[in-house]
Amino acid sequence: MTDAARAEFEATYLIETPYPPDQAAQVLAGEQSSGTFVRVAGETDDLRARSRAQVTAIREFEPVAQPSLPNAFLDRRKVAGPYRRAQITVRFPIENVGANLPTLVATVAGNIYDLGEMTGVKLMSLRLPPDYVRAFDAPRQGVAGTRALTGIAAGPILGTIIKPNVGMTPEQTAATVATLCQAGVDFIKDDEVMANPPNAPLAARVAQVMKVIEAHAQRTGRKVMYAFNISDETDAMRRNAEMVEAAGGTCVMASLNWCGYGAIQSLRRATPLALHGHRNGLAAMARHPMLGIDFHAYQVLWRLAGVDQLHVNGLGGKFYEADQSVVASARACLQPLAGGDAIMPVFSSGQWAGTVPATFDAVGSDDLIFLSGGGILGHPHGPAAGVQSIRDAWEAARSGVALPRHAQTHPALAAALDFYG
Repeated sequence: MTDAARAEFEATYLIETPYPPDQAAQVLAGEQSSGTFVRVAGETDDLRARSRAQVTAIREFEPVAQPSLPNAFLDRRKVAGPYRRAQITVRFPIENVGANLPTLVATVAGNIYDLGEMTGVKLMSLRLPPDYVRAFDAPRQGVAGTRALTGIAAGPILGTIIKPNVGMTPEQTAATVATLCQAGVDFIKDDEVMANPPNAPLAARVAQVMKVIEAHAQRTGRKVMYAFNISDETDAMRRNAEMVEAAGGTCVMASLNWCGYGAIQSLRRATPLALHGHRNGLAAMARHPMLGIDFHAYQVLWRLAGVDQLHVNGLGGKFYEADQSVVASARACLQPLAGGDAIMPVFSSGQWAGTVPATFDAVGSDDLIFLSGGGILGHPHGPAAGVQSIRDAWEAARSGVALPRHAQTHPALAAALDFYG
């Protein structure tokens, strides 16, 4: 089999190295496919043609005087800078991996971070052939399913997070949910640190919360989507998803990075519920410009696992991330991988009516979940006014009307602008 005949997928990296970038890139390609630091018996030319990853592009940038990361390998060899930076593209044979998500991740984001030749390496993007994407578990609900389950055919899905994060009893949580349902939210979620604590067991929370949600649905014809945090080991998550489904729930949430790819795949196969993916901990992998995994690659991997909704942070929010990065993340979620498999980007962290215009202008779509905690629960006129202020702001943004002007005839929005500034 020739290289041209191989079915391949492509990964792009940002690397930093004191060696020529082509040399470092070849080390990465070999380490992550058929090779090691020396050629070994059995690594025939035919095997290399079938199995070795190939470097297909190198784009070099300006070097830097200091390394981004410590490196004892280089220190032992007394190798110093300048440290050359480059974007490299590597193509991997699909036959090396197959439809095995943990192995795919180990291939594109495994020992690359340990390579002695590197003082920085970050996986930036993944491009997978549609046929290869279809070999994995697609999101079961995605954008269309999330809309169907919430009954929101158009416009953003507006929601909030249960606050206080932890400490309330199941009954107190249900009372908060009742208030939020009455306020007109479409979506409510547990905080990522609230799962199954002794003072508020998940089973009791599900029973109490779904009683309120079902009663609200009977009155209004609309069932609010509640993302119950079922993060746990695999078997427990499957059992808990069954419990949520039996109670009439439509969504479960998991802390993706701590549950793992295999567990989320197993959960996806076991439940028809929407899977709300919380990315907490991603900053440890993405925040450093020369280390880890960029969100563009990260979201591809979790979509292969079957996640339907994925956090992207928020514009002008309380976290470190720049707005342009948040926007790029949201757009990536909405791009199909193999057709019809876009997922809902979830905006959160410091969101309120005032962040709506920038969100709408940047994303150019209503296909998103807009979560506002303090922007709803902290509104001076109450949660219902908080929800209304965000709906007013979205209406203004869609119409191209400035918020202060729109607020002249929309009191909930006016109060939000005055209060939050």
